[in-house]
Amino acid sequence: MQHVRRYGKGEELAKKKVISYTNDEIAAVIDSYIHNQRNRLILKRRYIDGICLEPLSEEFDLSVSQVKNIIYHNENTIFSHLDSEAP
Repeated sequence: MQHVRRYGKGEELAKKKVISYTNDEIAAVIDSYIHNQRNRLILKRRYIDGICLEPLSEEFDLSVSQVKNIIYHNENTIFSHLDSEAP
């Protein structure tokens, strides 16, 4: 079972706090709370497959800035639901 590590926002928090989630947990939250199909695919490719921003932008025919915005705007939704569902 693979785990994805989430670092808190900001450099200092990233060094102090690491939270691990399984790929299945992340996929379930993305499927439940992200309604746009393209955004769901981008987020899964980023968080589960670990694809970097530039290859994602090429794959989805978007600019790197657009991909960053999609990830940034949905990140809080995903991880707030993961945090609330954690035991």
